Amino acid sequence: MTIPVKLYSATEQRDVAFHQVHREDGGRIKYKRVCQIDGEEVPYGDIAKGFELPSGEMVVLTDEDFADLPLTTSRRIDVLQFTPLEQVDPIYFNKTYYLEPDGHGAKPYVLLRDALEQSGQVAVVKVALRQRESLATLRVVDGVFVLETMLWPDEVRQAAFPFLEEEIEVRPQELAMASSLIETMAADFDPSEYKDAYREALQAVIDAKAEGRDVVQPADRSDDAPAATDLLAALRASVDAAKKSRTPAKKTPARKAPAAKKEPAKKPATRKSA
Repeated sequence: MTIPVKLYSATEQRDVAFHQVHREDGGRIKYKRVCQIDGEEVPYGDIAKGFELPSGEMVVLTDEDFADLPLTTSRRIDVLQFTPLEQVDPIYFNKTYYLEPDGHGAKPYVLLRDALEQSGQVAVVKVALRQRESLATLRVVDGVFVLETMLWPDEVRQAAFPFLEEEIEVRPQELAMASSLIETMAADFDPSEYKDAYREALQAVIDAKAEGRDVVQPADRSDDAPAATDLLAALRASVDAAKKSRTPAKKTPARKAPAAKKEPAKKPATRKSA
């Protein structure tokens, strides 16, 4: 079964973009494509891709060389198998795309979407984008197919660190305190609760300089936690700090005023809870 779809990037980087400029007058810095051998500037149309051999020799590839490569999945998303999502380690995920049904593909799109969502699995697929073939997963998010390209297994580095071979002893008290810290800070994930504070501060600096205002430096963040002498003390301080940040401050009861003479004409006011 073939389902025609359109591909859209699902993410974007919200970083502050800069240009390289001349410090004296703010002029943009431009670069020329110059050949290392003859020193001449090379037009973009004459630039090819080259692969340098260990010997230093350069293998030059042309568009025809790339056209002959066996990209059998070009402009196709071929489903290879269906598998539980928890079996796919997130370390393999690379980039995310939305898929929209194209033309008369809406009905088979919805059919596969509903069947895949009902199965609780994801589709493992193969796709070719920008002359590069990748594995990917296909899953359903908010009624839309989401394609997540993946790295190949040989592109994921192995975590071969020396400490993994060492025998490091963790005391039961330390493990219990660490577990207590995790329980204290456990909560449902809501991405809207977080923001890029660095980008906002950087944008504020740019806006201030553009408007000729003084740049106001943000207040330094102080660490209220006491200096710990050992790991257990550090964990205990972290637990106390986490509990303090999550527990609303208790109101101090108001001091009672001296009793006044009763006035029968007045009705006592009803107290509302905050």
